[in-house]
Amino acid sequence: MRMTIATLFLAIGSMAVAQNRDFLTAAEIDQLRLTQEPNARLTLYTKFALIRMDQIEQIAATAKTGRATFIHDLLEDYTHIVEAMDTVADDALSRKVTIDKGVAAVASAEKDFLARLTKLRDEKPKDLARYEFALRDAIDTTGDSLELSNQDLEQRTGEVTAKQKKEQEERMANMRPEEVAAEKEKKAEAQRVDVNKRKRPSLLKPGETVPEVNGGPAPAKTNTK
Repeated sequence: MRMTIATLFLAIGSMAVAQNRDFLTAAEIDQLRLTQEPNARLTLYTKFALIRMDQIEQIAATAKTGRATFIHDLLEDYTHIVEAMDTVADDALSRKVTIDKGVAAVASAEKDFLARLTKLRDEKPKDLARYEFALRDAIDTTGDSLELSNQDLEQRTGEVTAKQKKEQEERMANMRPEEVAAEKEKKAEAQRVDVNKRKRPSLLKPGETVPEVNGGPAPAKTNTK
């Protein structure tokens, strides 16, 4: 259900005057905290982007004074959401997480978003100059993101991995010797912890447990045959 125009302006105005304005609402941030699985997270972000797009078109269809400021802020918020989607996808790919479903949802939505943003630009609203840069940025960001979403995921994973490796090498090159040594020790410690967390082999059958004797595990039975 769409907001009335008056309610929409009031809601966006409240967000604009808040200190350290976030591109997401408090309710949206709470939803993200509860949604950690990458595919679901990507789908949720597309929902947030769609809300911004609908709001932009609603306001653009009015002749209300000062609408350019609201459109500008919504375009910036939308652009940040698209960038967040790319970040989620790249992070998942770097961890070798399958995100085919989420990326497909993003690609489908962004194709629609790009067409709607381009239409807004081509209509040349009288106050376009007030938010032209934000609109152009939104169009460019959406186009770049759509290109990534349509890319072969195996190829994209390779590019993400290579980029992270390059950034790591550049960071290490700018570190002092003692910082490099500390970084290597930190990585080695993380590997040791990972090894210790791995499941130890067990001779027990699935579902079988070791009974306790006098508060401790029973001694293992030996086969005397």
